[in-house]
Amino acid sequence: MLSSFKRLLIGRPLKSTALGEQKLNIFKALAILSSDALSSVAYGTEQILIVLSTISVIAFWYSVPIAAGVLFLLAALIVSYRQIIYSYPHGGGAYIVSKENLGEKAGLIAGGSLLVDYILTVAVSISAGTAAITSAIPTLHQHTVLIACILVVFITILNLRGLTESATILAYPVYLFVVAIFLLIGVGVYKISTGNVSPTVHHAPIGAPVQGITLFLLLRAFASGCSALTGVEAISNAIPNFKDPAPKNAAKTLILMGSLLALLFAGITFLAYYYGIAPSRDETVVSLIAKETFGRNYLYFFIQGTTAVILVLAANTGYSAFPLLAFSLAKDKYMPRMFTIRGDRLGYSNGIVSLGAASILLIIASQGKTEHLIPLYAVGVFIPFTLSQTGMIVKWFRERPAGWLAKLSANLVGALITLTVLLIFFITKFGQVWFVVIFLPLIVLLFLRINKHYEAVGEQLRIYPEHPAIPIEGNVIIVPVAGITKVVENSINYAKSLTDQIFAVYVSFDREDEKRFEEKWEKWQPDVRLVTLQSHYRSVLQPLSKFIDTVEHKASENNYQVTVLIPQFITKKSWHNILHNQSSLLIRAYLIFKKKVIVATLPYHLKK
Repeated sequence: MLSSFKRLLIGRPLKSTALGEQKLNIFKALAILSSDALSSVAYGTEQILIVLSTISVIAFWYSVPIAAGVLFLLAALIVSYRQIIYSYPHGGGAYIVSKENLGEKAGLIAGGSLLVDYILTVAVSISAGTAAITSAIPTLHQHTVLIACILVVFITILNLRGLTESATILAYPVYLFVVAIFLLIGVGVYKISTGNVSPTVHHAPIGAPVQGITLFLLLRAFASGCSALTGVEAISNAIPNFKDPAPKNAAKTLILMGSLLALLFAGITFLAYYYGIAPSRDETVVSLIAKETFGRNYLYFFIQGTTAVILVLAANTGYSAFPLLAFSLAKDKYMPRMFTIRGDRLGYSNGIVSLGAASILLIIASQGKTEHLIPLYAVGVFIPFTLSQTGMIVKWFRERPAGWLAKLSANLVGALITLTVLLIFFITKFGQVWFVVIFLPLIVLLFLRINKHYEAVGEQLRIYPEHPAIPIEGNVIIVPVAGITKVVENSINYAKSLTDQIFAVYVSFDREDEKRFEEKWEKWQPDVRLVTLQSHYRSVLQPLSKFIDTVEHKASENNYQVTVLIPQFITKKSWHNILHNQSSLLIRAYLIFKKKVIVATLPYHLKK
């Protein structure tokens, strides 16, 4: 039944040979990998205005030069990540660049930051999408967290169905959002140019003096606006998902994404400034702009609907990049090996499920409020931004290929800007991002401990010809028995087929029971040695464990291997198990972790 339900949710398994069919063309890749970056226009401008609103509405004109600064940084990042795509065509992005050029610790910091950032991508995108929904339907405000969690589950299932299937479904809403925002910007600019703007709309002219404005506050607003740049790095991490030639297609997708993001962000910021939009707790800036442009008619709800959908689907960028980054870290032995395994639909399903679960926990912890998450979100991405730019500087300086000075200069500009933004974040928003200073070193420490474990396991499992394993000369089988039954008979007969060194062990709780059992055994299996053990405290494990120790010690002297063969009957129906004690499972669980013996279970299937 569970198998059928699984097939219903995620579809039939795909053959490994179908992996090539799961690659993305530019049209689908732009939708699935750029949704995070494109959706940030829905809250990037809003984050700038929230900071400026602490002074007054007159300060809103500063959003225009601040947006220009954000776009300049975007251009620097696009140029830099384009170089990364061609230099590291197998993906990995900031993690691989930092690890190869700056060392292991830098790579792990970049990788850890991005993993956390992708979890935040899902949580922020879903929370922002939920906010767009509740802005249009205020009665749903009280159910924000529940709606967000349901949406995460939906996106998780969609990604478990496979990359191309999710991309096909997501492409249309993403492009519909782009059309909707261009429509909003186009109509807004047209109304402004023809003088058809509502007379109640007013804004301070650019350059108007503002009392109380400080450099600190402007830097804080700039840092907040840089949240619009999250997701830019996702394409460089996901190059293996592109159809051949993968690097060329990835680079084209990156340029298209950067161009669309710049136009949408600039347009929304201009309209917000011109309309004099002030951020509201219960309504998003895009909602206010759409209401001012169209009124609350069908076009307004079209804008809100597509915005909500793109914000929800922006989480898919995290689902595309997180599993690939987790795969890279797991391949290098810094994360559990389970992240290298492809699921039924050829996606890294363990990474997908882990991302979904972590995102739900984060949404619940933050109560679905994006303002609590965005500062951490932005810091998480600007750390790998800075490390990847610096890593590329080291690469160009070390290798010095043709045109390396121009490439180095581009990365140097990018590194200086991203480092500056990162410092601004820590200086102006330390109260909101201090957690990164503690959490990130813990993640790196965890990576190193995992790596140390895998190295230790590898060393112990590796075969050294000069130190061959001690040969096994024979086998001793111990069969714990609880009575004279067909289950025990089946196990004894199997043991006889392997060796004549057999001990049947019976643990008795009183002398009379012990005596009766010995008499019955002598008549039933006189050729198999029975060992009876007394247990004054009604424990089976303790006396059995001591006996196994004794046998194992003597067997090791003769290079004999001890096997504990546990008889177990399997009920016809699973619910029947609750009617029987599970002593065989307890014995197995104890011995397999405590003793240097082989633990085997011989099942006997009941038919009724």
